[in-house]
Amino acid sequence: MATIPEVSLGTCGVTMTMPVIGMGTCSYPTADPETTISAILDAIKAGYRHFDTAFVYGSEKPLGEAIAEALRLDLIKSRDELFITTKLFGSFAERDLVVPAIKMSLKNLQLDYVDMYLIHWPLRLSQQIRQTPVPKEFIFPLDIPSVWEGMEECQQLGLTKAIGVSNFSCKKLEELLSIAKIPPAVNQVEMNPIWQQKQLRGFCEKKGIHITAYSPLGAKGTKWGDNRVMDCDVLEEIAKARGKTTAQVSLRWVYEQGVSLVTKSFNKERMRQNLEIFDWSLTDEELEKIAQLPQRKVNLIASVLGPHDLLMELDAEI
Repeated sequence: MATIPEVSLGTCGVTMTMPVIGMGTCSYPTADPETTISAILDAIKAGYRHFDTAFVYGSEKPLGEAIAEALRLDLIKSRDELFITTKLFGSFAERDLVVPAIKMSLKNLQLDYVDMYLIHWPLRLSQQIRQTPVPKEFIFPLDIPSVWEGMEECQQLGLTKAIGVSNFSCKKLEELLSIAKIPPAVNQVEMNPIWQQKQLRGFCEKKGIHITAYSPLGAKGTKWGDNRVMDCDVLEEIAKARGKTTAQVSLRWVYEQGVSLVTKSFNKERMRQNLEIFDWSLTDEELEKIAQLPQRKVNLIASVLGPHDLLMELDAEI
């Protein structure tokens, strides 16, 4: 079983640690619960201890079942061995709905608390969305002060150990930091060699906000991702020369930028390979080649919810 390094997070005077690599549970098309449960158990056996979910993924209940089964099978001794992240869906992004939303997620997960609760998107949806594209009259800007107050209450009540955001730009983070009593511990954003997020990384480092990278392999095979990472000639050449996979080179590059990452695979062999990135390093020459790669954002909110002006503006920011 692999041993995964951890990163320290500052959370309003309390220090906690998070595994630097986690397993994502968002699948497209959505996997059946049995497949998801089986994959999570395989991941625990492989050494994964951080699991990333969200209300909108539909994977909270299977993850909860898998955690309960892992405890029954003695794969873990205690729930405390795991780091669980889930997210506030846009339909609940209102002050009075935040605490009920996390309680609903905790019920799905069969847990008393999560380790990290994130605002999923910097926007509000006027109702629960069951299909896309979303009509533009259902999409509104996020009232950051009031929603963050609800997030802070979640932490104060012990429903989550820490709070953070996802898909927030420097501009949105500045607005949040200007009113936050508890600053965000994490900003989870798309990041990979094809979308390196240099400006955002620099900003977050100065502000003490840790970045977690999603789609570190480009989300190949989804309706919102593409093959640019896995089919990148530069990454393939480095992988061949080093006796690694292209995925391992991409994940190692992300790790070497000082961020954590969430990668999704339900394949046992790829799960194992994704953890084999900690006992070697990229050379300065290899890092320079990757630094010169043309940049293109892949995961667009507008590609998921619809090509509306607000969504395109948010995508342009990050």
